Amino acid sequence: MDEEYDVIVLGTGLTECILSGIMSVNGKKVLHMDRNPYYGGESSSITPLEELYKRFQLLEGPPESMGRGRDWNVDLIPKFLMANGQLVKMLLYTEVTRYLDFKVVEGSFVYKGGKIYKVPSTETEALASNLMGMFEKRRFRKFLVFVANFDENDPKTFEGVDPQTTSMRDVYRKFDLGQDVIDFTGHALALYRTDDYLDQPCLETINRIKLYSESLARYGKSPYLYPLYGLGELPQGFARLSAIYGGTYMLNKPVDDIIMENGKVVGVKSEGEVARCKQLICDPSYIPDRVRKAGQVIRIICILSHPIKSTNDANSCQIIIPQNQVNRKSDIYVCMISYAHNVAAQGKYIAIASTTVETAEPEKEVEPALELLEPIDQKFVAISDLYEPIDDGSESQVFCSCSYDATTHFETTCNDIKDIYKRMAGSAFDFENMKRKQNDVFGEADQ
Repeated sequence: MDEEYDVIVLGTGLTECILSGIMSVNGKKVLHMDRNPYYGGESSSITPLEELYKRFQLLEGPPESMGRGRDWNVDLIPKFLMANGQLVKMLLYTEVTRYLDFKVVEGSFVYKGGKIYKVPSTETEALASNLMGMFEKRRFRKFLVFVANFDENDPKTFEGVDPQTTSMRDVYRKFDLGQDVIDFTGHALALYRTDDYLDQPCLETINRIKLYSESLARYGKSPYLYPLYGLGELPQGFARLSAIYGGTYMLNKPVDDIIMENGKVVGVKSEGEVARCKQLICDPSYIPDRVRKAGQVIRIICILSHPIKSTNDANSCQIIIPQNQVNRKSDIYVCMISYAHNVAAQGKYIAIASTTVETAEPEKEVEPALELLEPIDQKFVAISDLYEPIDDGSESQVFCSCSYDATTHFETTCNDIKDIYKRMAGSAFDFENMKRKQNDVFGEADQ
């Protein structure tokens, strides 16, 4: 270990693994360490089921009705991948997809007045949806056509809207959309967690709705994908990529000290040895004195023996409860996957309800979601602190990731990855640079 590296990475969460993969592909010499004996850090998948019970101090362990413990892979932080989103692009460009199998998530639903409805995101669905009245449907259809045709480089598509100055509130007004439609457009299509976006320029929202529609167009049922055997497969895929390019991995490796000289990182000390480096990437748990608490997220993992009501017996889905519907500032999310994804025993479903904590009684805050899931066989409650770095790392060359937020997709995580990359490399992250040369690994070009 007593060596000189370009980059040392601490923690094997998804953010850290993707960055170490990218750095290795870019020719950097990378050492990747984790104090835990398993991959994934905060974002790991727990298996067997007995391990999950232990982790949440449920000492009696799972009952026999839960089936074989090793048939379970339970994500601690549930998220789906947008089919046309940034993480899928990273997976495709780095060819990490060869290590993984994905299934499309069967449906996306939105909560209104105590009931759940399928999210309409195409013109045909909009016209058939029970969420809106007849005239509202026509206006919403016009709005969707406007978004689909919108091109920020072609003023002919603007229809009087200025992407940089017109607020989203004004765009909704232009199409005369009512509050319910605004709720599901902003929260279930553009995937905002709060309503702050309404008074910001509309370009970002239009692009988010486009991403949703384009993702949906790829596979038809919903815009989301999910890997078989759980999200824990993702960091491992990128770790393999890094190893192919000469990255060194050490699990179960305690980090005793991060060594600084003149305010700049020069190495990491572990078990009496020092590995030297020019730059360091880590998650907040490795540098508690360089991060600040930015809130909390509650996640309740629920094991069910049935699909969720009103979802056409889907074996996977997402439900978004817009904050307006339950008098909150931020949305509540439900991610549901099941035995169909090799993450649970036959006939079992895992639903995870999550939201940003706003009160002193977080469990009460997710009740609207839990009511949709009844009856629940077993609940596991986790309340996590969210941390963010206090500086951008330009002085110290210590680059810290942000904790995983309450959203149910990876777009915010990818933004963090691109942001860290830009601060480290001095130039913006370019997907094209990530393409692996056809022949560079195992000479696969002929396959």
